Amino acid sequence: MTLAIVNTRAQLGIQSPPVAVEVHLSGGLPCFIIVGMPETGVKESRERVRSSLLNSGFEFPARRITVNLAPADLPKEGGRYDLAIAIGILIASKQLPQHCADEFEFLAELALSGRLRPVSGVLPVARSCREAGRSLWLASESLSEAELVNGLTLFGANSLLAVSNHLSGAQLIETAVSNRSVEIADGGSDMADVRGQYQAKRALEIAAGGGHNLLLCGPPGSGKSMLASRLPGILPPLESDELLDIAAIYSVAGVKEPKLFAGIRPFRNPHHTASAVALVGGGSNPRPGEISLAHQGVLFLDELPEYSRQVLEVMREPLESGEIHISRAALQTSFPASFQLIAAMNPCPCGYRGDQSGRCRCTPDQVQRYQGKISGPLLDRIDLQSWVPGLTPEQLMGPLESSESSGQIRARVIKARARQMQRQGCINDRLGVKGLEQYCCLGTEQEKLLMQAMSRMGLSARATHRVLKVSRTIADLHDESEISSAALLEAIGLRRSPL
Repeated sequence: MTLAIVNTRAQLGIQSPPVAVEVHLSGGLPCFIIVGMPETGVKESRERVRSSLLNSGFEFPARRITVNLAPADLPKEGGRYDLAIAIGILIASKQLPQHCADEFEFLAELALSGRLRPVSGVLPVARSCREAGRSLWLASESLSEAELVNGLTLFGANSLLAVSNHLSGAQLIETAVSNRSVEIADGGSDMADVRGQYQAKRALEIAAGGGHNLLLCGPPGSGKSMLASRLPGILPPLESDELLDIAAIYSVAGVKEPKLFAGIRPFRNPHHTASAVALVGGGSNPRPGEISLAHQGVLFLDELPEYSRQVLEVMREPLESGEIHISRAALQTSFPASFQLIAAMNPCPCGYRGDQSGRCRCTPDQVQRYQGKISGPLLDRIDLQSWVPGLTPEQLMGPLESSESSGQIRARVIKARARQMQRQGCINDRLGVKGLEQYCCLGTEQEKLLMQAMSRMGLSARATHRVLKVSRTIADLHDESEISSAALLEAIGLRRSPL
């Protein structure tokens, strides 16, 4: 039989749709044709496959070779199909037994020498392959990533010859059944290292307890970036399902982050010159951006007013929905983007407005223009706002005060989040309108306080709902079943702009 079908997978966002590589040999002038919407990188695989087969000691058929990548309406790109095409040619030319590849999927790029090279997006392929009930062939360098998916039989090889020897039964390769566990490690920087700033620390604890967004405002050198960098250390460690979701995004993006495999949540800190595409993702072939790389973790935007307003506005939808939809002429895809936004800014262009040194000389117009770079709708989506004052010389140079460590704060955060998951199945920041009505009920006294705050502060419906969510988190941190007046007042106070 001169027809062979080999299984592999494409990459579409963080999805891995199946692709059947159909290879047919027929009479006529020798040629090598690839069809099925192949892009340039796929078309170039003809030369890689030809050289790999010859350098591995196989015969390259002097016939008309037609390779169809089905389905035909799915765009294909890159060298991820090289190994599957080569195996298909060997089976169709009867250099390998028929049906020897039926139980496997193949994913690797070929070097001209026949060596297997790793490709991006291995983890989504591994998850889909496990669901399909097949084993997966990869380059040896990709095994460590695929081993995160438990219950999948993996084969790692260094060359096309090693793969063909196994399929023919000449020299078997030992299987690698994935069963990798996550070892929880310390988050690194400790909150106890931060001098003073008790209000900001409290705001960070509340933000961590319910997954709320936070804005830190203060003069230069007051410790805003230092505080934000310690947030991952007080967040709960990643669970196995969360780790797989995040690792799949990083795999598609081709980014390596060793801290993920220690259970530490992502912390992304893009520069203020980042473009909108870099922040939310996109491109002709859509790739995840910073908000997706911060999925289930923290996105820290330092010097918030220095970002382009257009860049900041594209975050408004994913802040609400937890995902980003990217549409292009050829395809549409979505990336998860359930991130926690932590922003930092100075109160004015010089940075010293409100500082005890009194050195600010900015005019009211300059201050208004500077603060006006951040739109009202974006500020409306930030739950907490905290002032971070500059430290006095006595606070900075004096003896280090005893302060709670990140581990102590994390224990309260974990307990509060466990309470939320048991009660409503999600953290407080993800509560919908029905969830607010059911789990954020207020007494008569608390309702009067909230209505007064709505009138005096001009709170929108969204801001009011976010105050309720924050107050529910404060009650959870205090292990209270009902929202008290003290919890509500603290939430309202943290909603008040420090600018």
